[in-house]
Amino acid sequence: MTGRWDMGQDTLSQLAKKTTSGTQDLGGLVKQLVAAAQPLEGKMNGAGKQMFDAFKANVDGIAGDLNAGLAAINQGQSGMDSAFRSGDSEMADTAKKNQGAADFDGAKFGKR
Repeated sequence: MTGRWDMGQDTLSQLAKKTTSGTQDLGGLVKQLVAAAQPLEGKMNGAGKQMFDAFKANVDGIAGDLNAGLAAINQGQSGMDSAFRSGDSEMADTAKKNQGAADFDGAKFGKR
């Protein structure tokens, strides 16, 4: 099942970039939703009107919370990217060090 978990060196940084742009878009989309529903505002009554008014009154907070949540995800992605790159580099350095100390001639079968 190769390929499913394969990750290139730039995968996490690309994901973080996409999350950053998605964060900027999401808050704006919530505000656009309220603006798009404005024509309906005078046509609602009762509980529907109350819920819309509550949503409208809190739209900036909702957009801010969504943006903050995605920003936290983005920060986590950046941290994972840093850890992945550091681990990849450390693994290569350790492999080179261990390869230099290995006795490959001792592993040969046959006469010396």
